[in-house]
Amino acid sequence: MMESKKSGILLHISSLPSKFGIGDLGAGAYKFVDFLADSKQSFWQILPIHPTDLLSGNSPYSCPSTFACNTLLISPELLLEDGFIGQEDLQDIPDFSLDRVDFIKAAFFKHQLFDKVFQRFKKNKKEQKAFVQFQKNQAAWLDDYSVFLAIKDHCGGIVWTDWPDELKERIPEGLEQFCQEHQDAVTKIQFLQYLFFSQWAKLRAYCAKRKVQIIGDIPIYVNFDSADVWTHRDIFKLNKKLKPSVVAGVPPDYFSKTGQRWGNPVYNWDQLKATGFSWWIARLEHILNLCDVVRVDHFRAFINYWEIPAKEKTAVNGYWVDVPTEHFFASLSEHFKDLPLIAEDLGDIDSDVRARIEHLGYPGMKILLFAFGEDLEHQMYLPHNYNANCVVYPGTHDNNTVEGWFRDEAGQKEKENFSQYVLQRSNAEDCALTKDKVHWQMIALAMSSPARLAIAQLQDVLGLGSASRMNKPGTDAGNWTWRASEEEMNSKIIEQLKEMTEICRRG
Repeated sequence: MMESKKSGILLHISSLPSKFGIGDLGAGAYKFVDFLADSKQSFWQILPIHPTDLLSGNSPYSCPSTFACNTLLISPELLLEDGFIGQEDLQDIPDFSLDRVDFIKAAFFKHQLFDKVFQRFKKNKKEQKAFVQFQKNQAAWLDDYSVFLAIKDHCGGIVWTDWPDELKERIPEGLEQFCQEHQDAVTKIQFLQYLFFSQWAKLRAYCAKRKVQIIGDIPIYVNFDSADVWTHRDIFKLNKKLKPSVVAGVPPDYFSKTGQRWGNPVYNWDQLKATGFSWWIARLEHILNLCDVVRVDHFRAFINYWEIPAKEKTAVNGYWVDVPTEHFFASLSEHFKDLPLIAEDLGDIDSDVRARIEHLGYPGMKILLFAFGEDLEHQMYLPHNYNANCVVYPGTHDNNTVEGWFRDEAGQKEKENFSQYVLQRSNAEDCALTKDKVHWQMIALAMSSPARLAIAQLQDVLGLGSASRMNKPGTDAGNWTWRASEEEMNSKIIEQLKEMTEICRRG
């Protein structure tokens, strides 16, 4: 992935500063790229940029398409710059919170704005030429997604298996008639994707100009109620009623006696293999056209996965199922000259599976917050046990912030182990950090480690507490809403981060 050691920051698009209720691809994004470049950071890691919905708690890991992007992240400011709206359209902006995402309020405001944009677009022949080219370039997924979403809206949001038979079964005559009757709705959905992709291309070009690479993120599974399953049902394990016969999850462990039943449909790997893994190749090719590197969530499911009979209410009676790993990655190697993936290999993984993941050669993840509750000599998440082929994080979006962990979660033994380990690490001491700045000490451990890449959450760079946590797995309220402010990303923080990066010889 890279020859010299690098570093970067984890911050999702929705967490950027913006006056429109949610972070977007506008001025806040460009200023953050400047923040990264000025502080000598080489990477910007984001969360999945697919559409989200209220039913799934607005989680970026739960979406109705693995190819479409989240139009809530479209910037009204850039729409104004590009002539899609006038200044009068931004006169009555609601009084949005600046430190939390308000998904409902932001969606209501933006969808009203998008209605105006689309009506004006239909009269703009110059812009239509570029839009038609976008439709052609993205037709492999865009056609199905736009029809899926238009049908879903028309049917009141019900799951696709409850649609009228001719639409559920994708009967060509039925789909053609629907598209004729709802052409405006289908075209508008495609147009909003065009707006996102246009703004994204400009942002990515600016990142390249400032020598910042983007690390994207994809969940390994897809939602059942998605354009992917509706369109490609043959590559999922569904029964005769088109419902999942088995679902995904993880087995019981130390943290949960009943395991986790995620409920996503699992892949029919025999069918995927018969097609040359074409869907996965298309998915990876698509995301790599948007990002420079991709983190794959729950990477171990490329080795084997926990399959649960759909009738089961918990994960207890699931079982492991093997995947044709060698054939799969051999096919990827034939298609991709270089596949820049990061393998999310966290959790309870046995030595055989871990060895097979390491054999594939993709860098895994090391989380420092996991490292201080056990024997300091042999703990796999401590830097002295790393090889270079890994990505180290103080914590990720699923963890508390470093300050929140130290103040609210860490026990006395963990705090003692942490302090002891920091004192033992000469590189951390070289950064001249004081004991009360726990977040900088943790970032120093990551930066001075052998890992080829070190990534810190922006919350940890800013030294924020538990209230700034992005996500708490297993809970429904308050997740994915944290936002940064421009004032926090000031010149003092830039200089501190730059100094840390240079001392630790990254960048």
